[in-house]
Amino acid sequence: MENLLQILSKFSLLIDAGLVVLIWMVQLIIYPSFLYYKKSNLIKWHQKYTTQIAIIVVPLMSIQLIYGFLVTFNNPILTHFIYLLTVVFLWGFTFLGFAPIHFKISEGIVKKSMLKKLNYRNWIRTFLWTFVLILHLFFS
Repeated sequence: MENLLQILSKFSLLIDAGLVVLIWMVQLIIYPSFLYYKKSNLIKWHQKYTTQIAIIVVPLMSIQLIYGFLVTFNNPILTHFIYLLTVVFLWGFTFLGFAPIHFKISEGIVKKSMLKKLNYRNWIRTFLWTFVLILHLFFS
């Protein structure tokens, strides 16, 4: 079982790194670009964007969550609990704090304040996913 957990840890480290690269791209490029679209163009692009990004993000986040549970319950040390709690928080924050805004945009409700809120809130996810990677690199 120990060898399997070591392999999973290395694989999960790649997942964590991938999510960090992705979230920084979203933070620095994708969300800020929403402010430059005309409303009709943003709605068209956004529907395509959310479908395509979900194909990448949902599996990565799912693997990260599964790894968090596995490592925590197989070796319940403080850093593993912090890793798991941070990942669980990111799931909740993503689906409760971001999904509703994305649904509104897809429905054609676009306000500059909503777009700014996406970018502002995403800093929290950006730093937390970076924290998860650092935690995994140095403490797992």
